[in-house]
Amino acid sequence: MKAIYKYTLMGLLGATMLTACSDDQLDTTPSTSVATEKMTGSAGSAIAAIDGIYRTMYTTGYTSGWEHEEFGLSAINLAADLMGEDHIQAKSGSGWFYYDYLYDVKGDYTHRQGRPYGVWNFFYTLIANANYVTTAEKTMTGDPSDVNYVVGQAYAIRAFSYFMLAQWYSRTLVGHETEPCVPIYTEPTTKDTQGKARETVAKVYEQIDSDIKKAEELLSATEHARNSKSHINLAVAYGLHARIAQVEEKWDDVLTYSTKAIAEAKKEKINITEVSQFAGLNKVSASNVMWGVNIIADQTTTYASFFTHMDADMGKYGASARQQITRSLYNKMGANDARRAWWNPEDPANGDNGYQQEKFKFVNYATWEGDYIFMRVEEMYLAKAEAECMLGNDGDAQNTLKAFMAYRDPDYTCAKTGTAMSATTDLASGSLREEIIKQRRIELWGEFGRIYDIRRLHQGFVRSTADGHPSAAASAKLNAATSNPESYKWVMVIPQAEFDGNANMDDSKDQNPFD
Repeated sequence: MKAIYKYTLMGLLGATMLTACSDDQLDTTPSTSVATEKMTGSAGSAIAAIDGIYRTMYTTGYTSGWEHEEFGLSAINLAADLMGEDHIQAKSGSGWFYYDYLYDVKGDYTHRQGRPYGVWNFFYTLIANANYVTTAEKTMTGDPSDVNYVVGQAYAIRAFSYFMLAQWYSRTLVGHETEPCVPIYTEPTTKDTQGKARETVAKVYEQIDSDIKKAEELLSATEHARNSKSHINLAVAYGLHARIAQVEEKWDDVLTYSTKAIAEAKKEKINITEVSQFAGLNKVSASNVMWGVNIIADQTTTYASFFTHMDADMGKYGASARQQITRSLYNKMGANDARRAWWNPEDPANGDNGYQQEKFKFVNYATWEGDYIFMRVEEMYLAKAEAECMLGNDGDAQNTLKAFMAYRDPDYTCAKTGTAMSATTDLASGSLREEIIKQRRIELWGEFGRIYDIRRLHQGFVRSTADGHPSAAASAKLNAATSNPESYKWVMVIPQAEFDGNANMDDSKDQNPFD
């Protein structure tokens, strides 16, 4: 249980100033219920705990090192994007993210840094903090609307965290319902809490469903306008529900909640925006952003940041380990598609690889500023179109897709039908669903985590040097593994620290396959 407990009190007592600490420092954090009860005793104080959770989402220091590839949620999604076929890291640089790209991080499971421990500890940190808030629901004082606002967010954070853990540490839900997933904790934990066994994938999704529905119930019963776009409001909760339902293949729910998310977002004047109106994808104030974090100058993580890795013009890591789109995906855009501006096929640094990204840029190079965006409303339109297609409403899906694409390509039209998907993503079925997914691949490149879609779609993929991937990333051995939709390549191994501290998990029985 020790690994899960690590940051629990840090998130509550140091809510807005989480920083990297050694294991010794964390072990001496006082474990008292008094302090946490004070923090969650009223809605007015509990909001600080919620803000601390969001602060964790863009802060380094949730492992004992390697902060250059561990700068919060955006780092985890960048790794997930590089695990797919559309995103190229042209050089190894200092190694950051390159080994995610090569599927060569599982060997790091024995220590408290790197991807196996980092992802596990990150999301269980959010869960541990959220559990203190959800448990205080009945005793928390304050205006009922404010209580609902605070506790509703905690339930949404917990739903999101288990959803992400399920996508990293197990195979996708449909077809693997009875396979082992992750332990479930819904009560506050301390260093003395007994660790739990892994639950099945189906059981974890039952918890996710319960939590997101509870979040919606509470957030719909609040009159509290959210303090900032970092806070999950009802629109974002609906958006998360749509994401969850996509993985569950509950298409009625995808349609319902994507539609609700769009409607709620419009109440905040959030809608699809022309590409020119959100250049750089670096400001949560943009009118298409549903959820993200505003990072001010004194909160930037400088070298250990998303934009340092992405923006080559900064002259740092993004210049030595360039992030590129594959040639084939770029060429799937129409000649007048405004998103072509997100990549530069003429950049002299492209070499034999893909095309340099220009989608993500710093706001200010001198101060290292740039906001992290976690959800845009465009995603909801694409989810809605996919749901309509999967429900047999091709005409509605075409219209939704064309309404979205009117903001991207004035020449766009679509008369495709059907739901067929090819066995691997380099092949074409010609279906409407494939067309919708293609637009997702282009629109959400670099920000969503491509491997999440590949998994739920039950597809495999192959990479090629002709498409711009370096030979190490397009090896025959790697392609043989990733072309199999049942692959364990994209299922992360559980960190050894969890087995060492949890008597109800046995590494000889409960560890995920390494290859």
